[in-house]
Amino acid sequence: MVELTLAIAVLQRPDPLFTLWRRRTLHTLPRSVGPLLELVPATAKGPLFLDPLSLGFDDGLDQVLSAPTPFVRTELRRVHAAGHRPAPWTRLLADRDREAWKILEHAVRAANTDVLARSWDRIRAGFDAERAWRVQLLAAQGIRATLAGLAPGARWQGTTLEFDSTDNVEITLDGHGITLLPSVFWTGRPLVGRYAEGTFLVYPATTPLPLLDDPSANALATLLGGTRATILEQLTRPRTTTDLARQLDLAKSSVSEHTGALRAAHLTTAHRDGKSVWHTCTPLGLGLLTGSTSTTKRWLPQRN
Repeated sequence: MVELTLAIAVLQRPDPLFTLWRRRTLHTLPRSVGPLLELVPATAKGPLFLDPLSLGFDDGLDQVLSAPTPFVRTELRRVHAAGHRPAPWTRLLADRDREAWKILEHAVRAANTDVLARSWDRIRAGFDAERAWRVQLLAAQGIRATLAGLAPGARWQGTTLEFDSTDNVEITLDGHGITLLPSVFWTGRPLVGRYAEGTFLVYPATTPLPLLDDPSANALATLLGGTRATILEQLTRPRTTTDLARQLDLAKSSVSEHTGALRAAHLTTAHRDGKSVWHTCTPLGLGLLTGSTSTTKRWLPQRN
């Protein structure tokens, strides 16, 4: 349900990575999904009763339809106070108007069918790859470095983890922990949701949906995307940007973009020699290629 509402938000966001996906999805989107576009803003900060944590779609929809009225009213007020003005019919949800809730149910069902279900195998493969990647980082670097690596600019100030945000919000866990929810749709700043079950942090998965290959592809391609996985495999020995562009039949600008992403993930390094930029795998990148973690542990800096 979280991915469903994030997908609805992405349909309204000018994210270049999702331009083609957004165009294709909107072209075939049934009118019955329209009410969700009115209720969930592009910021994805819609009412929390729309995306409960669930074991599956049917369970999630049941929770949406049975959300306690005080919770529904509180969340609608919060969304209104944030400056997003949903359509007038959404105000009827707070009054438990039967017709309004039928509209919402049809919208959620249609969105699941036409937005989420078609890509669910890829979404699940991306989630599994993300979880495997974070577990590897956790084993090699520890919890502090793993959490700080969830988003660009994240940093620790003592025992407080800070993320860049347009909102000034402080969340105190009081020893109850936090659940991480990677999203293949969301590419913005991390989002925090406070549910009865606890606090949840939604963050961008390493590989967003448009870059996810068919789940039958190898795990490395699922994690990084086919082109980046191929580039990483080529960098078991040093190669220049020109070499990679020629061998893979890509523009140099495209190669630079992919190698930049691999370098940001500490999978490759680069150094300039005259007019040429040479790229090569780091021990972490080699460990990912070979499935070995021994070199990874030696290369990664130690964190307290």
